[in-house]
Amino acid sequence: MQDKTDRVKGNLGEVFDSYFWSERPHILFMKNKSQHLLKSSIGLLLLFIAVMPSCSQQVVPTLPLTVNERIQTGAMQLSMYLPELKGKRVSIVANQTSLIGQTHIVDSLLSLGVNVVNVFAPEHGFRGDAGAGETIKNGTDSKTGLPLISLYGKNKKPTAEMLKDTDMILFDIQDVGARFYTYISTMHYVMEAAVENHKRLIILDRPNPNGFYVDGPVLDPKFKSFVGMHPIPVVHGLTVGELAGMILGEGWIKTTDPHFMKVIPCMNYSHQDLYHLPVRPSPNLPNMASIYMYPSLCWFEGTVVSVGRGTDLPFQIIGYPGNTTGRYEFIPKDIIGVAMDPPHEGKLCQGHDLREFGSFYFTSSRQLYLEWIVGMYEKATDKAGFFSNPEFFDKLAGTDQLRLQLIEGKSASDIRNSWQKGLDEYKVKRKKYLLYPDFG
Repeated sequence: MQDKTDRVKGNLGEVFDSYFWSERPHILFMKNKSQHLLKSSIGLLLLFIAVMPSCSQQVVPTLPLTVNERIQTGAMQLSMYLPELKGKRVSIVANQTSLIGQTHIVDSLLSLGVNVVNVFAPEHGFRGDAGAGETIKNGTDSKTGLPLISLYGKNKKPTAEMLKDTDMILFDIQDVGARFYTYISTMHYVMEAAVENHKRLIILDRPNPNGFYVDGPVLDPKFKSFVGMHPIPVVHGLTVGELAGMILGEGWIKTTDPHFMKVIPCMNYSHQDLYHLPVRPSPNLPNMASIYMYPSLCWFEGTVVSVGRGTDLPFQIIGYPGNTTGRYEFIPKDIIGVAMDPPHEGKLCQGHDLREFGSFYFTSSRQLYLEWIVGMYEKATDKAGFFSNPEFFDKLAGTDQLRLQLIEGKSASDIRNSWQKGLDEYKVKRKKYLLYPDFG
């Protein structure tokens, strides 16, 4: 049965490949109200074959029901961690995603009498209003008056001085399940700081919106950086709580006290679930289509190709000035708090609108879509200038092999096969740290 499923996924990918690289302006779909259609790759493939020649308007199929209503995040399990906070001086690592229902966790804890002494802010800041790469400055939260300490910029790890008035650290940030998304790097440094300064750490777990599959090259330690700190694949299939367990269990941080950390798990979550984020996790991931496409598109940030930063459709469109494929056009511009000095600012870019594709392809195929990076490089007229920042590209990939394979003209299937051994070994390791029922 598995072989048949794999063949169907492969055929589905071929349908997308041929259609995406055609000169039609959009990917077109027929509406189907069945909640179960997208659960079947076979049904989806037959649907595409049947309707693609005759479609005249774009309509997106209905996604399966999400499970947000029944899932309770770690932050919601107050009875499991509130007793530990009583009488303690608490530092919180949090941002705009750190909610208990509709209320920020900082506000909730203060109202419950918890002594919150300061807040550590990751990339994009405490309120999530800083663009990618912008330096986050120390300051004071205008609503609570609490000191805000940046963990993005020159200092990425809490220092002894910052933690001198702290008894316990609470970490509560929503991740998106991609190795290069820097919140998990912040978590690593917070774990190290807790160990080094003998502080208790509680991690409040949250669902992984891309936690329904595992894919991509496993990072080579030679390419370790803040956008890739661990030998895990691009899509690692772990929640932050599970990853924290792996970091500790695999000895990626050193400690003589393995009990310094506690994870408060989610309730009613499994890796088969499609979890829609109630709040955008960062300024340039505004919806689920962008979150699903992010792992497959982020590589472009080391190339000449824009992923739509500086537009209303970040991580939903691709293109660049002089591109010869696609009919979609856009002009990046400065957007305060979202994109400052975006690539190709003020210049007309030509490329592709991927919104409909991203809305459901990944939940059906459960794998990265390599054809975008392969196809854009293959059709680039200036291949020498395609990798505008090869060092950063390699850090995002976690290896220089992907860039060299693209230069050599390797196909998507050849590239995928080359990382399969490392991926299989990782999947075995991953099983040891799962806190929730797995997919597949």
